[in-house]
Amino acid sequence: MNRLIAAAACAATLASAQAEGGNYAIDPTHTFVSVEVMHFGTSTQRVRFDRKEGRVQFDRTSRSGRVEITIDMASVNSGVAPFDSHLRSKDILDVAEHPTATFVGSRFSFVGDRVTEVAGTLTMRGKTHPVALKATRFNCYLNPIFKREVCGGDFEAVIQRSLWGVDDGLPAVAPDNVRLLVQVEAIKQ
Repeated sequence: MNRLIAAAACAATLASAQAEGGNYAIDPTHTFVSVEVMHFGTSTQRVRFDRKEGRVQFDRTSRSGRVEITIDMASVNSGVAPFDSHLRSKDILDVAEHPTATFVGSRFSFVGDRVTEVAGTLTMRGKTHPVALKATRFNCYLNPIFKREVCGGDFEAVIQRSLWGVDDGLPAVAPDNVRLLVQVEAIKQ
């Protein structure tokens, strides 16, 4: 009987903690930002950014939040060094002039307790445009290592790269539409 009472108390404490809002730090080991683009209408080219950081404020009760993710554009990684150099060049990401990109999301949409979309702005190459990241998966759990809540999911959007001045190879080499993928986990602080 005492075990049952202790388990119920533990579950109630976890449910209460999960209902409260909080500040979360992006876990860079479980957060990935990548893009996919069609190459000459033949295959999908995938590129990721290895260095990113950010924070999240999240409150399920008020159905609100704010997320900020900063991406180190020099950390672009296609797996092919010469192509990475081209991606860093003025023709594509212009890393020398614009070393970071930032997504700031301030409008969270929910179905029940599940986040379904985070809408905000993406600033890249000195230009800012709206982007809505749709959640294909979202969950929160009590991390057994950190003993803290971790929330996150898989998010995606299709963006027009030309809006940010990335028009190299349009449309023959690669189309304007690029699929942006963000897999994120953030640890409650």
